[in-house]
Amino acid sequence: MPDQHPTLRAKRRAETQRTIQAHALRLFTERGYDATTVTDVAEAAGVSPMTVYRHFPTKEDLVLIDQHGRLVAERIAASSAEQPMVRRIGGALIASAATLTGGGRGDDLTADGQFLLTRLRLMISTPALRAKHLDNHYALQQAIVDALEDDVTGPDAGFHAQAAASACLAAMHTALVRWAEDDGRAELSEVIAEALAAAFGDDFVDGNGRRPRGSQKYQ
Repeated sequence: MPDQHPTLRAKRRAETQRTIQAHALRLFTERGYDATTVTDVAEAAGVSPMTVYRHFPTKEDLVLIDQHGRLVAERIAASSAEQPMVRRIGGALIASAATLTGGGRGDDLTADGQFLLTRLRLMISTPALRAKHLDNHYALQQAIVDALEDDVTGPDAGFHAQAAASACLAAMHTALVRWAEDDGRAELSEVIAEALAAAFGDDFVDGNGRRPRGSQKYQ
């Protein structure tokens, strides 16, 4: 019989991490990011400060850590290698956004969607988080490049993948800011699709003139 303990441990770890992060976001929103300490977060979550640091090495990570990189990489790996890179990356960004938000908008946002919206508002309004966000950007870019690695060939393949990933992520960042400033009233996947189409035009639509799957508006 397979050992279930690693799976159970991973599940408990994810639950603890999410609980800590939820309390952190609530306190940061209520009191302000700079006025809230890691000790405050630990007390609210009912854990020790050391437990917080085991899950979130820095205070900034309480806001910035997420599963976006894994979701995007999985979507890219499942896409056809015959598609242009920007279409594969863009489609993965749209689809992962739909997964993270449950396809909701405004008052119909899921708990996960509201969670993401709160994180984005904090990132936009807090200088320390805006600076740290660059690290997340580079980590996500690398996850995308790694997901493309087996399908991209040529002497400059790595450079081309990095350039495509960077361009797509720049468009997505613009969409995330727009979505947060608009209080999530539009569907995030649609806003990302609009930003990518504005950036890439015909390179971002398929032969039938449709954006990649993931945005209900464009299916």
